[in-house]
Amino acid sequence: MLMPMALMLAATVILRSGSSTSTSAGRAWRDAGSVSSDPPRLAASERADKVWNRATTTSVDGRNAEQPLGKVQHAARTTVVREQSHQDLGWYPDRSGLPRPVESVSDWKRRREAVLGAMERVMGALPGRDKRCRVQCEVIEEVDCGDYVRRDIRYTAEPGDWVPAYLLIPKNALAGRARCHGVLCLHQTHPAGRRVVVGLGQSPDDEYGVELVKRGYVCLAPAYPLLADYHPPLGELGYQSGVMKAVWNNMRGLDMLESMPFVVRGRFGAIGHSLGGHTGLFTAAFDSRIKIVVTSCGFDSFIDYMGGDIRGWTSSRYMPRLAEYPRGQVPFDFHEVLGMLAPRWCLVSAPIEDTNFRWESVARIGREVTRVYGLYGCPERFGVLHPNCGHRFPPEIRETAYQWLDKALR
Repeated sequence: MLMPMALMLAATVILRSGSSTSTSAGRAWRDAGSVSSDPPRLAASERADKVWNRATTTSVDGRNAEQPLGKVQHAARTTVVREQSHQDLGWYPDRSGLPRPVESVSDWKRRREAVLGAMERVMGALPGRDKRCRVQCEVIEEVDCGDYVRRDIRYTAEPGDWVPAYLLIPKNALAGRARCHGVLCLHQTHPAGRRVVVGLGQSPDDEYGVELVKRGYVCLAPAYPLLADYHPPLGELGYQSGVMKAVWNNMRGLDMLESMPFVVRGRFGAIGHSLGGHTGLFTAAFDSRIKIVVTSCGFDSFIDYMGGDIRGWTSSRYMPRLAEYPRGQVPFDFHEVLGMLAPRWCLVSAPIEDTNFRWESVARIGREVTRVYGLYGCPERFGVLHPNCGHRFPPEIRETAYQWLDKALR
């Protein structure tokens, strides 16, 4: 059974066995005057629990690849806030770095800038003009798939690096009969890498690229660094993390899509499961052209991840500089990353039986992020689902995700 759109908007929905209840929440933001790390009440919107039983499964998980990185590059943004919770979105740093209560969108934008700086301190600085070469695209193979074509391509993300990717294009777009919105379709940690997204990895829950191109979207599925068929020399290229390289590659992929006459410029979506789920969030934090992110099984709070043991996040493929911070003192958290997306659309799926990321942690993040969306006056643009399954992206949740993409982009 599919979740009705009216129920999904502005709601954190728990899809599990048991009785269904609904609750109304209190103020969207606390009164000014003090900053606290205690969890706030939910934003003013109706919330609901629905009963939904799903079978569980476990995804393929690969080992982290190791590779030497380049010299440390400090980000331009250096605002440091003293001893404040990254799980509380109710404060922002003033010009001296002291916390002040968020009372307006302008206040939140100050917090957003500080979070970007914290992310760059961990991930390395976002590349600048020196890496923004003209995007070239080479088609290695084209396959007729009926209503669409699948192109195996590579494109230049920067001088000296070509990113392997798949590009799925509806035939009516190629024929000049339609202009389509583009969607970044980001793959999970899987031996087949980008192939799973386009139906070549024997992983049906990951084939959102195929499903979306059939709905009229142009879909780009780039490879993630240090996985499957893509192993760029991160250190030689000057990167501090695989995450920032992936973010930059995705941004250049959007540049490439914008160069195509049949793609709508400036309004893109991003969808991904697991690795792809958090990579989409990180990319959207740095690129405002992404108007909606769908993230499945992509995160929980760093303080909750594996009981606070974040070593899984610290390989070269991810963010090795996280290992430099004491336990519990990471300079940003996913509460802030999701809050940075407001007022853009965001749909989160956090299954109850996921053994990688705790759904209860994601629910707490969702309650905090809803406050930011309430501040912008658009709580209906953020939602959290908790299907009763394992670490997977089941068909009913994907269908709801596609409805959200249609709502946000069309």
